[in-house]
Amino acid sequence: MAAGRSLRFRGEIAGFGTTSGHRVVVGRWSSSPFGPFADVMHEAPDGVRTLLAPSDPVAEFVAGTYTFDRVVVVPVVAERTADRLGVEAGGLVADLATGSRTGLGWALRAVPPPVARATWWCTLIDPVARRVVRGVRTHGTAGNGRHEWYGATDQHRIVAVRAVLGGADLGALADVSPPVRFGFGSAPRRPSVVAVTTTVRETGSAAA
Repeated sequence: MAAGRSLRFRGEIAGFGTTSGHRVVVGRWSSSPFGPFADVMHEAPDGVRTLLAPSDPVAEFVAGTYTFDRVVVVPVVAERTADRLGVEAGGLVADLATGSRTGLGWALRAVPPPVARATWWCTLIDPVARRVVRGVRTHGTAGNGRHEWYGATDQHRIVAVRAVLGGADLGALADVSPPVRFGFGSAPRRPSVVAVTTTVRETGSAAA
């Protein structure tokens, strides 16, 4: 990626844990430099971090921005309705039931979208986000010379999950605890789906 170039990913991020200790983050991107796609980041109870990506270019970019122990290229499908999110990626199959908008979601909707996705705003609210929502960061870097900022505009609860990995049931819904360790921040502790614009830019460039 050329220095100073910004890449934007618009969509939503779902994060959830299970009672067996698995933690999963699903990105469902309706608009991105790679076109629409979905990817899955999974941290097992033993700490092994796996990226499930739908193509080599997506795998290369995401693995160059975050940190994983394993990278697997497999078909990834994420289908969304008003109250559900269905995910299939290799041996991982999950059906998430989504609920009402959170209090934070209502607050996020009050911020004009151009402000919400601006780097100055994400930098300004980063200390607040870290205190209010455990594990969450809105601005930072996971390394490899790339800065990122997350412009969240909505949040809904995940209220139930049925998830299977390699044929084994992963148990009931649980918090994302301990926080996942893919990058500089985690998904919110409480399972949720967050509408977000993620911007990635090379370190050292001026921000608009």
